[in-house]
Amino acid sequence: MSANPGIPSSGTPEVNEPTTPVPPLPRKPDQATAEPYSPTGCPMHISPDVNAQQGEYLTTAQGGRLRDTDHSLKAGERGPLLMQDHHFREKITHFDHERIPERVVHARGAAAHGVFKANGAASSICRAGVFAEGKETPVFTRFSTVLGNRGSADTVRDTRGFAVKFYTDEGTWDLVGNNIPVFFIQDGIKFPDVIHAAKPHPDRDIPQAQSAHDTFWDFVTLHTEATHHTIWNMSDRGIPRSYRMMEGFGVNTFRMINDKGETSLVKFHWKPKLGVHSQVWEEAQITGGVDPDFHRRDLADAIESGAFPEWDLGLQVFPDNKEQMFEGIDLLDPTKIVPEELAPVQIVGTMTLNKNVSNFHEETEQVAFHPGHLPPGIDVTADPLLQGRLFSYLDTQISRLGGPNFAQLPINRPHAPVNDMFREGMHQQGQHIGVAPYQPNSLDGGNPFPAEPSNGALIDVPVPVEGEITRSAPASFDDHYSQARLFYVSLSPIEQKHVADAYTFELGKCYEKAIKERAVHVLSNVDHDLASTVAKGLGVPAPEKKDLPEPTPSPALSQVGKTWPIDGRQIGILVTDDLPEDQVADVASLSKAIEDAGMVPLVTSTSGGTIGEPEEATGVAVSRTYVTVRSIEFDAAVVVETPEQPEVSILLSEMIRHGKAVALVGDATAQVPDRMGDAPGVVTVNAAADALDVLTPMLKGHRTWAANPA
Repeated sequence: MSANPGIPSSGTPEVNEPTTPVPPLPRKPDQATAEPYSPTGCPMHISPDVNAQQGEYLTTAQGGRLRDTDHSLKAGERGPLLMQDHHFREKITHFDHERIPERVVHARGAAAHGVFKANGAASSICRAGVFAEGKETPVFTRFSTVLGNRGSADTVRDTRGFAVKFYTDEGTWDLVGNNIPVFFIQDGIKFPDVIHAAKPHPDRDIPQAQSAHDTFWDFVTLHTEATHHTIWNMSDRGIPRSYRMMEGFGVNTFRMINDKGETSLVKFHWKPKLGVHSQVWEEAQITGGVDPDFHRRDLADAIESGAFPEWDLGLQVFPDNKEQMFEGIDLLDPTKIVPEELAPVQIVGTMTLNKNVSNFHEETEQVAFHPGHLPPGIDVTADPLLQGRLFSYLDTQISRLGGPNFAQLPINRPHAPVNDMFREGMHQQGQHIGVAPYQPNSLDGGNPFPAEPSNGALIDVPVPVEGEITRSAPASFDDHYSQARLFYVSLSPIEQKHVADAYTFELGKCYEKAIKERAVHVLSNVDHDLASTVAKGLGVPAPEKKDLPEPTPSPALSQVGKTWPIDGRQIGILVTDDLPEDQVADVASLSKAIEDAGMVPLVTSTSGGTIGEPEEATGVAVSRTYVTVRSIEFDAAVVVETPEQPEVSILLSEMIRHGKAVALVGDATAQVPDRMGDAPGVVTVNAAADALDVLTPMLKGHRTWAANPA
């Protein structure tokens, strides 16, 4: 593993400007790009680099070599520019058109390449080849926030997108989900309403990437089907520690078909191998200020370091009955979950992300997902939110990516033969042949022919439909509170405290008292103590106690009380430039032990460079300085020796307050802020070499929650 990821280039720069022409440098070892397929899905047995810039010399877009790109063509050295300066016009015109419209939602994102390997467990219920035992399928995964623009912070309180593009042999499959298993609305027609309410106020365009404002809370307290999603958002799930430590959910219910034509209903789950972890609220706010790119940096650094993130793909499987219900839960209601204790998640394969993108715009920004992109063996249901998504996701690409041919962009190209009879349009990249792009035809020999299921055709399950045309929902959709209560009572006490704190903070940012009182009334249908706590914090009347059902808690909904792998965790080692030589050797040994354990040591000192003698084997490279580091980067810390700088006191007090493990070496206790040396999670060891054994059990639990976290 690399102890210091973040290398900007595959080459090492010199101090002086280069003067000898060289060809374009290769990609970094951790990077990949879209595999070379033609716009019509034909594998191209060439290097992906054929599409990269070519040659040693600067050229125009037409390949003409240029002598100078620093000065415009002028009439005299002090004269006006000349219209004949083609290079100036071409360069500036292209620059003026470099941006494309950002996504209306999920604009802020990060992505990576990887592979999905099936274990065969889904083969009995789904005929899709992607689930055949041992089958490996290339994937491209994009994580995102929902509300903020492209320039917003990663660690805001928000739902996260979790979208995976499977490049299957049978056509592209897009599994487009979130890190929360339910949604604010039950019907796609309400999507503009919830997003308009959650986006910044239209007069001032603030606040950015936040739900802590009047219009959001006005909507969700009146449109109470949003209650379940809202309480998930107010929980620790709304501020994940890392994309690598985040669950994913398909949200909607889908239908699977096996080789016998039998059908099942399913819900998709992504289970991170590292467990599900979050930041605490103060930590998220600090992160948004000092490193707004925290999540995308964390993902890229982990992959560059060789700590490849992994998720198991799981299914909850239900009978495909006429009612489309399971244990009294409507499977077509996207505001409801089925507790895992009632329908266990069956693991059907594992996704590993092992390559970073080479170009953010060409891959992360131009990738286009659509829940209607399905392989044979997976079909949609009549979930009214899913039905709306089937239109909206396709429609939005046409304006964002400049026309209907977005599937021909390299990152979107299928890895299966394409013969769609679509022609022309903006940015057409295919080179079609023949004269008859219509069906039926004889001039092209009848090509392309319709396929049968035996030839791998997509399957539209003949589901019976009955009833009158209406704008209404079934009575089962009327329950807006029972599952929000189930979620809340399933949380640990510290998680419940965080929920109450989040509601109090968010509603405290609202101006209108009526909205605050209405929110407390809504919460009184979820939990009386929660509503009373929030009411007290807001200074509004406490609600009357109601008789509420007592659901059986679902332990799967809590993030606390388990242990998880520690791969990729970052441990700060705090030292000074003048550390004694024997302790330098101890730090070197500790750093190696941390790397051998699959984690990342971040040696932090007063100055950059190295501690000890660089030419000696014991010299240790410094990863951070106290001026550039903040506690958010560390999952744990080992305090060897620190200078008397305020940054050190701030760093350690934040870590302890946020429930992170801290090991003090020898007499380093004196360097800990007053009254924090005895806090849970703070331990003393005799030597640096002893620290890892003590920290590891605490890291497996993510945090020491008894340390009075914020």
